[in-house]
Order: sequence, then C-alpha cells, then structure tokens
Amino acid sequence: MSNRLTNIIAVFLLIFVFAVSVLSMKDDSLTMDELAHLPAGYSYLTQKDMRLNPEHPPLVKDLSAIPLLFIKGIHFPAEAKSWKDDINGQWDFGNKFLFHSNNPAYKMIFWARIPMILILLLLGFYIFKWTRELFGDKAALLALFFFSFSPTLIAHGRLVTTDVGAATGMFIATYYFTKFLQSPSKKNIIIAGITFGLAELVKFSTILLFPLFGLLIIFWSYAKSNNFKEFLKIFKHYLILTILVTFIAYYLVWLVYLYHTWNYPPEKQVSDTKFILSSFGSKTLANAVVWMADKPLLRPIAQYLLGVFMVMQRATGGNTTFFLGEVSAAGWKTFFPVVYTIKQPLTFIILLIIAILYAVWLIKEPFWINTSSRLKKWIQKYLAEFSMLLAIAIYWTVSLKSNLNIGVRHLLPVFPFTILLVSGVIIKFVSAEPFSRIKKFALGGLLIWQMISVLSVYPHFLAYSNELTGGPSQTYIYTVDSNLDWGQDLKRLNDWLNKKGIKEIYVDYFGGSDTKYYLGDKFRPWWGTRNPDDLPKDSWLAVSATFLQGGRGLPAPGFNQPCGYYRWLYQYKPVTTIGYSIFVYHINKDTKK
Repeated sequence: MSNRLTNIIAVFLLIFVFAVSVLSMKDDSLTMDELAHLPAGYSYLTQKDMRLNPEHPPLVKDLSAIPLLFIKGIHFPAEAKSWKDDINGQWDFGNKFLFHSNNPAYKMIFWARIPMILILLLLGFYIFKWTRELFGDKAALLALFFFSFSPTLIAHGRLVTTDVGAATGMFIATYYFTKFLQSPSKKNIIIAGITFGLAELVKFSTILLFPLFGLLIIFWSYAKSNNFKEFLKIFKHYLILTILVTFIAYYLVWLVYLYHTWNYPPEKQVSDTKFILSSFGSKTLANAVVWMADKPLLRPIAQYLLGVFMVMQRATGGNTTFFLGEVSAAGWKTFFPVVYTIKQPLTFIILLIIAILYAVWLIKEPFWINTSSRLKKWIQKYLAEFSMLLAIAIYWTVSLKSNLNIGVRHLLPVFPFTILLVSGVIIKFVSAEPFSRIKKFALGGLLIWQMISVLSVYPHFLAYSNELTGGPSQTYIYTVDSNLDWGQDLKRLNDWLNKKGIKEIYVDYFGGSDTKYYLGDKFRPWWGTRNPDDLPKDSWLAVSATFLQGGRGLPAPGFNQPCGYYRWLYQYKPVTTIGYSIFVYHINKDTKK
C-alpha cells in the first residue's frame, strides 16, 4: 500500500469522524457535566477568575468557550448569587448563564462542542502517526479504523467534558516523553515538557503521568546499563533531565493558572479554598494550600492543588450509582472490567484477546530463562510499546481501586494505547503464515461487523453496548449514568411530545439541561420518592434511566439511602424510550402489563 493511498484513507476516516460527530450531537441536549464546564470556561476567558469548577483544570473549558467569544449579545450574569457569593456555585450559575439570561443556549452549546471534536481528531491523528512509525501503514489504518468506529470515543468526543481531552493529553505526552528518552536533545526536552504541561492542564487524572514517567526512566536506565554503578550514572542523568521536563511543564501550568486567578479576589480564593478543603484528609496539606491562596506568586499553584485535592476527595468518596441490579455509593471492583467489556464493540474485544494470546505465543522461550538480559534488549528495542503497556497497567490499577464508578469514560486514557498495540499485533498475526489469506478474510468480516454495530446506534453513541448485552436497548439493565444516560435526550423528548400532541407530562430528568427551558409549559415536575398517587389519572410520566434504575435497584451492602421507590413502575410497560435513555409511561389502567 502506497503512502499516498494510506494518507487518503486516513484523511477520509478523520473526515468521517468529524461529520458523524457533528451530525450526531446537534440534537443532543446539554449533558450533566457540560452544565458546569461550558459556563466555567466562558467565565475564565472573560473574567480571568477561576472560582467555578476548580475540580478540573481549565484548558478544555477554555477551548470550548472560544467560539462563544464570537457570538454577539451573550450576557454574563455577574450579579447572580451563584457567582458573587456562593462557593463553587457551578451548577446554579451554569443554569442561570445558559437558560435564564436571555442567551442563545442552543447556539452556544453547539459551537462550544466543535473544539471538543477537534481535540478528538487530534487524538486520531496521533494514534495514526505513532502506529505508523512503529508498525507501518496497514497497522496505522487499522488503528485509525478502531478509533473512527469507537462508540465511546465518538460519544464523549462531541461533548464539553474532559475525558477525551485526558486521553489525548496522556497519549501525546507519553509519545514525546518516549522520544525524549530515546534522544534527549534540547528540542525533545522542550516538546516533552510542553506536552506534559498541556496534559496536566486537561484533567487531573493525567497526574498519573508522574509514576509512568518515573518508572520509564528507571527501566530505561536499567536497560542501558551493564552494572549497578552504570545504572546509577544513567539514572541520575535522566532524572535531572526529567526534572527539567517537569519544570517546563509546571511553568506552563503556572502561567495558565496565573491568568485564571488574575481577577479572582484573594480573600475569596482563601475563603473558598478553606471551605472546600475543610473535610480533606490531611489538615497539614489543606492548610498549606489555604496559606498559599493569597500569595501573589503562589496563588496559581494553590488553585491547581485545590483541584488535585478535590479529585482525591471525590475518588475516595465515590458516587451513588446503579450497576447490575444494585445501587451503591462505594463502587464495585468488577465495575470497570464489566463496563469496558460491554461498551467496546465485540469485534475489538475478540481481537484484543487474539492479540494478547499471540503476543504471549511469540515469547516462545520461558520468561524465567535469561530474564534480565532479554528484558533489557526488549526495552531497548521496544521502548514505545513498553511505555504503553506500563501506562495501561498503571491506569487500570488505579481505576480498579477507585470508588468512583460512574462511567467507562474514566477509562478513556487507556483506549488509544490499547488500540495502537492491538492493531500492531493483529496485523503481524494476520500477515504470518499459515492461513494468512483466511485470517485476513476473517479480519475483514470482523471489521464490517464492527462498522455495522456502531453505525446502527447512530446518533445515540452514548447508549452503545455490544451484542453481549443485547445492544443499546438493553444497556440500562447493566449500567446507567454516563454509560447511557447523561441527559442528552431531553430535546428529543420534546420533539416526540410535539409529534404526539401531548400537552402535559411529568418528568424526572437526569442531566444538565433546564427541563422547563426545553419542554416549556408541557413540563410538570416529578421525583422518585414522590407518592405515585399524586399522578393524575391518564397522565404521562417520563423518567431518565439513571433515576429509574436507581429507584429500582437493590441496595448494595452498606448502602442505606432511599431505594426501591420506582419498583411500582414495573406494572407499566413504557410507551416508548427516547434515545434509549428516557422511559415514557402512560399512567393508565389500560397500559398496565
């Protein structure tokens, strides 16, 4: 295959991703986290004040807000209590800014998502680029195919959230850090530092680059040395250079946070920080950040550390959610393995298993024979592949220990590494004899299967689950929240109501949108613990899958919050399901099962 043809196919796939992302998101209503991220980003650019949403670094939010600067007449509600007085009043302010300030909400939401799609395309480009460098054109195109037909990447790459940005930042930073290790030139040091800094400005989970890079310099020094003395010499050399890379990264972080705290009143930054960290585990660390919060040179770092500590608190504390028939706030050890398995196309799962088995088979000689010398030679020859395996291992280990079990999106940073490695091994597998032609034919069939499986769920990529579950219509049985229902279908609910001529509906909605803004006078409020007898006869009820399953699930051990309050709906069959995420019931004797 010529380079020209490879490039043409790659460009076509990236154009496809852009088109399908734009077309599928244009009718999505505002999702949960977008309610906080988008208004926060606009406040950063226009007010130079990061009092909102400090739990996430600013870069993605900044990028999302850039198109809004070109929309005339946007009113910033600086008079709102959620801005002036509240501590991190992100949700109330977001609602006020988007839906209750006479701003063009639909237009703002659409254009804010375009930079997110561009970040997604950047990730696709680097997946193609790195795979091509390591494994050649065929593997690069296969990797770009897996990227282009990844329902989870498409679903979250169209939204103003930080998960795809985290995957992009971590992947690109690892690419350039590996280049730096192999060739520690001034140019590579600077690029590694800048990309490391940009990754840290996207999402705090990319702080896992620290242990990744630390282990990489240890193993790289080990691979290049012949004895312990030489190891110490090489390690010291790379440690000093890595410190320089880190300095460049955090100088960039400091500069960005300096802009974002420029107009943040020091006294408010101190009081906000003190309140938010009042329950943080280490009082010593919390007090240190509070002390830094009004020091001119240290304020940017204080705001950065505030976000890091908030994430640490949240990961430990967990989040109430539904999974496999249970409701828990403490999480499940099986959560991420299960949702990863069902949210990936079955084709990719099959090829992942084949790639692992084939890679193990290629080792041939038992691992306990000449282990040290073989490992050194392998790392020297395959540093890039080693860095990816290490990144996957670190991220999976941390994820499995986390109590925050709300979405496969939290695993997105491992997606590009896994896609690249699987693609490289599979191309080697199908090219090897015997049965090469049969294997290539089977691979083609599997790829067509993935293409059909993913496109069949258009435009509801967020709801995708593979054939193991029975498809997207059955996803709610296994998991909800951002795996299925993030509030994206409220606009579609309104379209359905208009089509059916329904003038009034009770709604229990989970998401970032303002229900009345979308539904107007048709909206009547409902909540799960409300007495069903409050529903008038012959009424309509719409319940988001997250609330519906949360109100049906059994309490996990130790969970003592209200549950079971939606089991009465088992006696009714849904009239329809909007985008797989909103269940609509007609509360009438005739509609009982």
